[in-house]
Amino acid sequence: MTAQAEVFLVGATGLLGNRLASAFLAKGATVRALVRPGAAGEKRQALDALKAKGVELVEGDITDPTDRLAAAIGGAQTVVSAIQGGPDLIVDGQANLLTAAERAGAARFVPSDFAIDITRLDDGDNFMIDWRRQAAAGFAGTSLGVLSVLNGAFVEVMVGFMDLIDWEKGTLSHWGDPDQLLDLTTVQDTAAYTAAAVLDPDLANGGTVRFAGEVVSMRQFHAAVERGTGRKLELRTLGTAEELRSEIERRAKATQNPFDYVGLQYQWCMVTGKGKFDSLDNDRYAEIKPTSVEEFMRGASLGA
Repeated sequence: MTAQAEVFLVGATGLLGNRLASAFLAKGATVRALVRPGAAGEKRQALDALKAKGVELVEGDITDPTDRLAAAIGGAQTVVSAIQGGPDLIVDGQANLLTAAERAGAARFVPSDFAIDITRLDDGDNFMIDWRRQAAAGFAGTSLGVLSVLNGAFVEVMVGFMDLIDWEKGTLSHWGDPDQLLDLTTVQDTAAYTAAAVLDPDLANGGTVRFAGEVVSMRQFHAAVERGTGRKLELRTLGTAEELRSEIERRAKATQNPFDYVGLQYQWCMVTGKGKFDSLDNDRYAEIKPTSVEEFMRGASLGA
């Protein structure tokens, strides 16, 4: 057990947060999770599952007054955010959570980054990452060790949200150079790496760690999806990275909803190599054997 063995987790009912809770518990940490007032009804099954695992649930919200939120954090030495949402949560909410963590006497704060290399991107490249960059700027000067965990793109997002695969048409479509390398990690492996880093005494002062379950090009990703599913998919190129940027600009002018093109923004950051990791920290935790794209697809039921 380390000095950071008591974890306060926000976003525990989400896809990543739920796995984070399990990963921390598996490493012997105790976990207290923040639950929004009124969430018991809409997320009863998820909350019951967390309690059954041994997670302590405390009611509250990251927009609560600082003293009240600090009381919820209690004696936890590490505060981990796995929230999703707009700038009201990612920027303002996490700033409030950080202040509460300071007031509660915590030693470490892990923001909800979990993305491609946000340190290499510029404002305007991706509006959702802009929020995380804005939040990170607000963490400067804190007495806590801020630990940013980056995992590239979730494999689950690549085969779902990104809209790359059309199972009915039998195609896998992409923009840019099919041989540009991409950093991909499953949600489960991201949770395992995060738990290992959070409980690592050598990272007590924070910093940035970068993990990838697999580094593959789009051409290699296509081949792995085919091997894992046993399906043949035509690999289609939609245009160059420059043409993708033009398509993003066209869609931005045609809609008031930026979520209509944020998937394309993520793709642009990846296929240009701008969000690519220069190095990985996987070797710090060699005991973690990440799942490959092929292995993930073999166990998935995503239209295949």
